[in-house]
Amino acid sequence: MCRAALESEEGGVKAEAVNDGIVYLMAIPYVLVGVIGYFIYKMRYGKKKTQ
Repeated sequence: MCRAALESEEGGVKAEAVNDGIVYLMAIPYVLVGVIGYFIYKMRYGKKKTQ
C-alpha cells in the first residue's frame, strides 16, 4: 500500500519524506547504543586516571 502511494506520486516529495523517516528510525538505536557505550567506557576507565 505504501509502495503504491509512493509510486503514483509525480513529485517524489512523499517518497523522500518516507526515506528520511526510515533513516531517522534506523539511526536512533545506533546513537543510543553509542551514548550508552561512551558512558560505560567513561565509568570504567575514567576513574583509573584519578587514582
